[in-house]
Amino acid sequence: MKKELNVGSYEVIKFPKARIPTLDFLAQGDKVHYVKGLIEVDVTRGREFIRKYEKDTGVKISFTAWLLKCIGQAASEHKEVHSIMKGSKRIIRFEDVDISTIVERDVNGIKVPLPLLIRKTNGKSIKEIHDEIRAAQSEKVNRAAVLGSGNLDKKMNLYVSLPKFIRRFLLKHTLKNPIKVKQLMGTIVVTAVGMFGNLFGWPIPTTAHPLAFGIGGINKKPGVINDRIEIREYLTMTVLLNHDIVDGAPATRFISRLGKLLESGFSLDELF
Repeated sequence: MKKELNVGSYEVIKFPKARIPTLDFLAQGDKVHYVKGLIEVDVTRGREFIRKYEKDTGVKISFTAWLLKCIGQAASEHKEVHSIMKGSKRIIRFEDVDISTIVERDVNGIKVPLPLLIRKTNGKSIKEIHDEIRAAQSEKVNRAAVLGSGNLDKKMNLYVSLPKFIRRFLLKHTLKNPIKVKQLMGTIVVTAVGMFGNLFGWPIPTTAHPLAFGIGGINKKPGVINDRIEIREYLTMTVLLNHDIVDGAPATRFISRLGKLLESGFSLDELF
């Protein structure tokens, strides 16, 4: 006699190939020795700048674009935080700050987070970074991709067609080459979870980048400004730094500098 399973209705969907490189990459991230910091930054001034710009021009500037600009500037001043080990005796320090961020796209009817690699973030204006993000959000996608990289898109489709053990062997070999790492995925990753909802907390990303950020939400709460209590807007974020390269003191200096850039509304006055 056939038994009926009491599980209710369900559907079976095809696993999106666009997720395969992410799974392979995350498997490598477990091997990195990260030191983690949970921080909270007053972004009231920056938010006021962005709202004023939108009111004056009718154009909404991406908060993420400004955040990436600040991270790029701080990393360019403290190059050790996005440096990469070459073997066991050498460290490669890069001048340009290439940041990978996540853009959610519809791939064959399924919402898939895809990477967008923004080159030379430290040398670009907020508007230029904003335009790259908006272009990626409207880019046509129907298969595995790295947004904004047509040639890499073709290589990714070849990659996902390989058996898992071959893919992961190739990825492990590639991650040993700092130049290839920077070329394919940059040196910093920013996962802005707060973009997809009003999240309060400190998300902790999984990655293999030397420097990673998990961005939470923005919340209002009291703060002390010039000895007065005011309602301020605070951004929560988690910072992961490769402890094999960066110790506590340089990590603290980098985070302190980033905090000052965000609190001062760095570079936003250039929009006006």
